[in-house]
Amino acid sequence: MSVSRWIQCEECITEFGFLAKHPTTGNAIPSPYVAMSQNFMKQANNLWFQIYQTVKENCTTDYRGANPHDDVMERLLAARRGGK
Repeated sequence: MSVSRWIQCEECITEFGFLAKHPTTGNAIPSPYVAMSQNFMKQANNLWFQIYQTVKENCTTDYRGANPHDDVMERLLAARRGGK
């Protein structure tokens, strides 16, 4: 799923809410857009974790940061350019 599809899912959730109507019974069911959005976020987080893990394993300097959401990539790029 691309980012644009994820944005469309988020817009549909905003417009239609978290519940949908079952096509045959008419009962309330969880919105399929919520599941698609959650699936995309899970995939995106997994890919970022893999990127950070690769950077961590291939660093020439000590890796510091317990949280993969630390902006390690930005610090590495800044160090390479001679900034910060």
